[in-house]
Amino acid sequence: MIALFIGIIGIIFAVWSVLQFQFPFGLNWGSKVIEFLQGGVPILALLIGLIAFFIGIADIKDKMEEKKEEKTEKEVKKE
Repeated sequence: MIALFIGIIGIIFAVWSVLQFQFPFGLNWGSKVIEFLQGGVPILALLIGLIAFFIGIADIKDKMEEKKEEKTEKEVKKE
């Protein structure tokens, strides 16, 4: 229940802070949020790309290992 209340307060603050009004009705941080996103999104995309790259390499290694195990199992069954 407390987490829900804190979440609602956080959402209200986020909306209030980016409103395009002067201080009592909003903090007018909308342009700063856009600047942050413009700088942060490429870095986030780079990190996600690196993670996906390494996951892809690990997947390829797992498939190669699985093929080796299947090959050794077939050889054991033949003997």
